[in-house]
Amino acid sequence: MSILSKSIAVLPFSNLSNVFENEYFSDGITEEIINALTKVKGLKVTAKTSSFAFKNKHIDVREIGEQLGVSTVLEGSVRFYNNKIRITTHLIRTDNGFHLWSSNFNRDLIDIFDLQDEISLLIAENIREQFGHLDIAEHLATIDTRNVKAYKLYLQAKHLRHKWNTDDVAKATVFLKESITIDNRFSEAYFELGWCYGMQASWGYIPKLEGLEKANYYIEKGLVLNPESYLGYYAKATISFWGYWNYKDTFYYLEKSLALNPNFSEVYNATTDLYCALGLVDKALEENKKGLQVDPLSVNHHFTKGNLLYFKGYYNKAIQAFNNALELNTSFALALEMKAAALILSKQEQGLKDFLKTKPILEKPETCKDIYNLMHKVSVFNVKKREVNANTNYNDAAYISLRLWNFYLQIYLGNHELALNILKQKIEQRSGQIFNFKNDPFLEPLRQYSTYKNIEKQVFAKQKIPVLKNETISVASTNPLNKDEIAYYTAKLKVAFTEDQVFLNTNLTLKSLAETISLHPNKLSWLLNVSFNQNFNDFVNSYRLTHFKSIAVNPKNAHITILGLAYDSGFNSKSVFNTFFKKEEHITPSKWLKNQLS
Repeated sequence: MSILSKSIAVLPFSNLSNVFENEYFSDGITEEIINALTKVKGLKVTAKTSSFAFKNKHIDVREIGEQLGVSTVLEGSVRFYNNKIRITTHLIRTDNGFHLWSSNFNRDLIDIFDLQDEISLLIAENIREQFGHLDIAEHLATIDTRNVKAYKLYLQAKHLRHKWNTDDVAKATVFLKESITIDNRFSEAYFELGWCYGMQASWGYIPKLEGLEKANYYIEKGLVLNPESYLGYYAKATISFWGYWNYKDTFYYLEKSLALNPNFSEVYNATTDLYCALGLVDKALEENKKGLQVDPLSVNHHFTKGNLLYFKGYYNKAIQAFNNALELNTSFALALEMKAAALILSKQEQGLKDFLKTKPILEKPETCKDIYNLMHKVSVFNVKKREVNANTNYNDAAYISLRLWNFYLQIYLGNHELALNILKQKIEQRSGQIFNFKNDPFLEPLRQYSTYKNIEKQVFAKQKIPVLKNETISVASTNPLNKDEIAYYTAKLKVAFTEDQVFLNTNLTLKSLAETISLHPNKLSWLLNVSFNQNFNDFVNSYRLTHFKSIAVNPKNAHITILGLAYDSGFNSKSVFNTFFKKEEHITPSKWLKNQLS
């Protein structure tokens, strides 16, 4: 994968406490730092899914950088003791393993909110100094509570929700309600609670109308508290899509979410599903590609890519994408089912036989065989018994509609009227199982009927959606300084470096330099990159190198080592000095000095 210079993966912080329950807190701190960094325009931040794929794994940062396409990784650890917290962090280059920045933070637990913001800002600053211009806000982490207990409950709920099963989502709602009871102004808890209800309702785990009503109630409550939350509008978009199949509202809320945070990676899931549901599969593939750039180890993104290729009829490529998803999660049920579907549609008899032998956990293996025989008008599979008939008869639509394989079987048994009734019923219910019916190749025999055509017309007649304006990972093109200001601050920089020699300060940072010349750090960063075509580190180190060369050839300094002279020139690291010297002079410092003195 190609690597962008201004990019980072935040690896899950290690929980050094003996209490296992603190694991979700460590994960939550990591996730909040990831979310905070996504607010920095121009910085590629690997999504949580891919970063967390390396949890509890000891893998060289160079390999991680290659897999995720990032130039830096942040490693960290968290230790809890009494009511205090200790966080250790290391920002590391992935090309050479060099530690750009390390720090330890010892705070009271109640300071965790400010600490997450402080760490996020320091990370962004170091990446900017090393790799080039970024606009960085005064604050990045904006969790909407200052109550540690409410925050812990919220993190515990998210930990459960990320397990993606109905029992854990139900438990998560209990924690979220308790969190809101403790702090009734905690907007993120409202969004998360609304999302949980929306998920349960959309997939039939709770009564749909009641669930969606609760979902909207809690999300709206959160937006009243925090009307500028990209998470809130993203939650509204997901409810509009999965709950109501209202694609216009989905588009509207995604636009609002993207405007507030153009780098929010979760939006790619939503935009991909939106375009796919509308039948715009090529556009959906473009969105999926963007998603894989920031979340390359996402099981869901690889599965979705397979789905899109499957809808286009590229079954072998789809199977490869499903295999990629299964390499990341061998028991991912949706990928297993869709691989079986692709093997059936592409008439890969032996491939299906081998797959069914090795994957007995398929939902309806006998029905897969039955459909293969019926679709291709062959008898290559011995079907022991027709599973849909085990406890019912052909005309029991309620039973048949519970599983898509049962539904597909009715189509290929020739029971088209029953199948159309089931399709109509599922669409009236806005079932998440069938939202891609427009693309589904198994439904091809139904498309000849006026009933089907009317169903499709009814769903899509008013769903003309414009292209989303999601200019992700982009930098503002407007110039923060005019021509006269550029000349003025360039002159101030010259004085600071040639007369005041500020570069001799080993602790010089872009922020401290900006303060020296009375210029905002974002504007100084832009000035260095645009006017001097250098990042902060290279700009400062070029002065340090010039100074080193002048004092190194002075006979008065013959008794000082090369490294001593480097430190006297402002370099604060042997590695930084040697690396920068070789990059600029294409020779080692010792050889250069020897040549100068010979």
